[in-house]
Amino acid sequence: METRSESYLFADKLAWENPAPGITRQIMGYDGQIMMVKVRFEKGAVGTPHVHYHSQATYVASGRFEFEIGGKKSVVGPGDGCYMEPDELHSCVCLEAGDLIDVFTPHRADFLSK
Repeated sequence: METRSESYLFADKLAWENPAPGITRQIMGYDGQIMMVKVRFEKGAVGTPHVHYHSQATYVASGRFEFEIGGKKSVVGPGDGCYMEPDELHSCVCLEAGDLIDVFTPHRADFLSK
């Protein structure tokens, strides 16, 4: 497994992965300490409830999403963001198709092991 990505990554040359129905993602850069991932959701797609030991910050590039983080729900849209601390249960439902930019620390080795 690579320990870091190339310095420049161009969206039109990166593969899309399909981790769940209605959800695709591109890994946009990483090393052992950080990872940025673009996640595209179709309307109605669900990011199922889950936890991981990584800190996660998410920026809403487009679309609208209802997140549930630590038992609290909120709707976020373009320009908004949210933070999930390590081991905090979180999920989302896509209300309007769009893209999220997720940043993890440390990187998500599980995303690279496929």
